[in-house]
Amino acid sequence: MSAIPGRETFPPAAGPGEHGLTPYGIPLGARVLDGNRCEFRVWAPYHERVELLINEQCIAMEPAAAGYHEVIVDDCGEGARYLYRLTNGNERPDPASRHQPDGVHAASEVIARDFEWHDAGWRGVALEDYVIYELHPGTFTPEGTFDAIIPRLNSLRDLGVTAIELLPIAQFPGARNWGYDGTYPYAAQNSYGGPRALKRLVDACHQRGLAILLDVVYNHLGPEGNYLSEFGPYFTDRYKTPWGLALNFDGPRSDDVRWFFINNALQWIDEFHCDGLRVDAVHAIVDHSAEPFLQDLTSAVRSRGASLHRRVYAIAESDLNDPRVITPKEDYGLGFDSQWTDDYHHALHAILTGERDGYYEAFHGAPSEIARVLNHGYLFVGQHSSYRGRKYGAMPKTKDGARFVVSAQNHDQVGNRMMGERLAAIVSIDKVRVAAAAIVLSPFLPMLFMGEEYGEKAPFQYFTSHGDPDLIEAVRKGRREEFDDFEWHGDPPDPHDEQTFACSKLNWSCIERDEHASLRRLYTQLLALRRDTPALRTLDLASLETYADDARRILLVRRWTESDQALIAFNFDEKAHSIDILFADAQWRALIDTGAKIEANRITLPPISFAVFSGIPTNESP
Repeated sequence: MSAIPGRETFPPAAGPGEHGLTPYGIPLGARVLDGNRCEFRVWAPYHERVELLINEQCIAMEPAAAGYHEVIVDDCGEGARYLYRLTNGNERPDPASRHQPDGVHAASEVIARDFEWHDAGWRGVALEDYVIYELHPGTFTPEGTFDAIIPRLNSLRDLGVTAIELLPIAQFPGARNWGYDGTYPYAAQNSYGGPRALKRLVDACHQRGLAILLDVVYNHLGPEGNYLSEFGPYFTDRYKTPWGLALNFDGPRSDDVRWFFINNALQWIDEFHCDGLRVDAVHAIVDHSAEPFLQDLTSAVRSRGASLHRRVYAIAESDLNDPRVITPKEDYGLGFDSQWTDDYHHALHAILTGERDGYYEAFHGAPSEIARVLNHGYLFVGQHSSYRGRKYGAMPKTKDGARFVVSAQNHDQVGNRMMGERLAAIVSIDKVRVAAAAIVLSPFLPMLFMGEEYGEKAPFQYFTSHGDPDLIEAVRKGRREEFDDFEWHGDPPDPHDEQTFACSKLNWSCIERDEHASLRRLYTQLLALRRDTPALRTLDLASLETYADDARRILLVRRWTESDQALIAFNFDEKAHSIDILFADAQWRALIDTGAKIEANRITLPPISFAVFSGIPTNESP
């Protein structure tokens, strides 16, 4: 073995910009080198001495600048198991471990980067062409592995999906979890198949023309197996999160904490060829820096994508209705390419279900609320929210609909119901069909939740498999208290019960039944219309106008390009209604048969229905 010579400064920044003596650019974790050697590097500023335990050896690591410890070991390659021994005697896995084959408390495993890729010509999918399919690897198939997803990819491509989004795959405790309790951000979950299986999935997606996104969690780490605080000041007690200790992104030594997570993001893009990241709950990251961590992150992601000549995107989950999230860095924004838009989901859910408790309190089930989101991207742009008890949001300055991701269902909105019911289990099939049209034909990026395309009725419930009895009971208690704002009665399913996980798996056999097969055909048809109709393909919110009749629960949406226009009409009422087309005259023809009729610029819509028409713009059209 040999030590890496110490250095006064680290290599130049790899993406976020010039940061002086910060570690941006330095590799972390175990890295296999030529000549059957392996380099190990860990940031542990709390310790003057760190020892590497590997191959029945105890090797003193060389202290380097800024609290890093590093060493090169000869005769060491993939498969070697190792731990770090700290000065307090604790033996811990590598915080930047690439694989935890025996779980969060056991030794890390060295993984080489080599892999036989088949995507040399892959450049990614344009953001405006994204149709996202969110899935949980553990419940998407009976096997619950990355490899088991691959045989389903052709079906998703044929449906019209262009991008797969995986719920978090960072190593979590046990074999069952949503993924938001991950404690090793660099390690692909062992029960899903580990890092090489993840690469096989990414490669298979690209061979089919599908992009793949990872959901990453940079606002907290799970409690079990989380040893980061023993190594250095990764966390801070200045702020709180609902899920655990807040990460130190703006305090002393925070440059190194930032690099730990930015390097992780770049790993997924570079080494694993992923096409982008969905960044969880950015509103829960408290950072008072002039140049926030999230701005550094999006800059690094964009820079790495450009250097690889690939389309790579960063998408935020944010419930702030804050346009700065999707504002470019040069205009003092965070620089995300797009963000989830809960307002569209909530407005649609309220009108379809009639639910008004919890966060649906601020929504009135009115078509005009959907229309407002269609025009602006948000519903709340500074007005008072009764649920939040304050004014909320600000008006976006963009008319680019690709800046917003919308859904009728997702893991949060389904799984955070007490019983985890999907939309198909709580409303009629006609309402499910209307929801499909409202999402797919919107001027935003549509996202489907796994099974939605055929009306899956199995719940998606909250499940865990922690090993700490006290933590198990705390999670049970917290889950019971989570629904105080909702008018749901009884107790939620036990998160630790394996049956809670088992009943959340998709029932693929459903698609053989007529009702489910018919719904899938509808989704396929709608996605084809979106792809092939210029007026539905454009995501320019300036080329859109709406008319809402709240009394009759009618919504008309007209979209256009220079060469064509489309009209989408929704009837959310239980009664049939006729309404004049209030937009420019045109010769309209139905693009899809839903039972609606159009005569002399007057539409008759059946109860709970939608209709899609195309027309040639006249001289009076914009």
